[in-house]
Amino acid sequence: MLKLNKLRVFKIILLFVSVSIVLVSCKPKYEGFEESDNNFYYKFNQVGEGQQTPKFDDYIVVDIAYKTINDSIFFKGRRKFKLTQPLFKGDISYCFKILTKGDSADFIISANDFFTKTINSNLPSFFNKNSNMIVSAKMLEIINKEDYKKQKEEFLSWVEDFGEYEKVLLQHYIEGEKISVAPSVTGLYKQTQKPGNKVKVQRGDTVVVHYEGMFLNGKYFDSTIKRNAPFEYVYGTEWQVVKGVEEAIGQMTEGEKAMFIMPSELAFGNSGSSTGIIPPFTPVIFKIELLQIRKGNVSN
Repeated sequence: MLKLNKLRVFKIILLFVSVSIVLVSCKPKYEGFEESDNNFYYKFNQVGEGQQTPKFDDYIVVDIAYKTINDSIFFKGRRKFKLTQPLFKGDISYCFKILTKGDSADFIISANDFFTKTINSNLPSFFNKNSNMIVSAKMLEIINKEDYKKQKEEFLSWVEDFGEYEKVLLQHYIEGEKISVAPSVTGLYKQTQKPGNKVKVQRGDTVVVHYEGMFLNGKYFDSTIKRNAPFEYVYGTEWQVVKGVEEAIGQMTEGEKAMFIMPSELAFGNSGSSTGIIPPFTPVIFKIELLQIRKGNVSN
């Protein structure tokens, strides 16, 4: 008979306990969820084959979704980041700390603490200060800091030539398209196609945009217009859009439409997109229309 790791057995028991709680309890605060000593609620949906939880300062790869307590998703994506020491009780770092590779779980945390303390942003207008939010996470990979450093050094050494090639590629495009505007200090080029009004976005505002992402050869890799689904997010919030799009929107006014050319450093970097569609060191073009700015909560 196969021997199960103690942690895995414990999580499997939790799955059954959660079901039992739903069946026999009067009315738990959050049905099916267990309460942690670190001020969050959790529910395992899938138990992976991992043996160890991450240590603080390890790097983790997580599929993650942020939702309102009514299960409305306002962000979804794959992220790779360093698991940092928690700053307070209820910090999201505590949530990731209990997952092993392959685990999938839902967590309930304070929305106000997440936005104002963890990512140093304003609380979005669709939350109030007493609201909670749901974080759905699946742990894909755990890399200790020594291995991460080694992988990064090996990768950067291997792709060093690609960075130089990107600069040449981008310069040829700028010259070939006769683009005369000067780039920003970060290397972002902007060409306004339709002016907007005088309303500019501020941190904590909710923005609604249409965007189309293209390679320099004109081939599209994403388009909200083709999906007929404008993208909405809280400006100034981490892990929502690539750096270049964040910078681009910060240069626009409501109603404006513009084209932005950005080096990979502002886009998908030296690792490319998580989907594999955009290769490493690839400059891209984003056509963005800032449809609406909804002023956020600035009183935090």
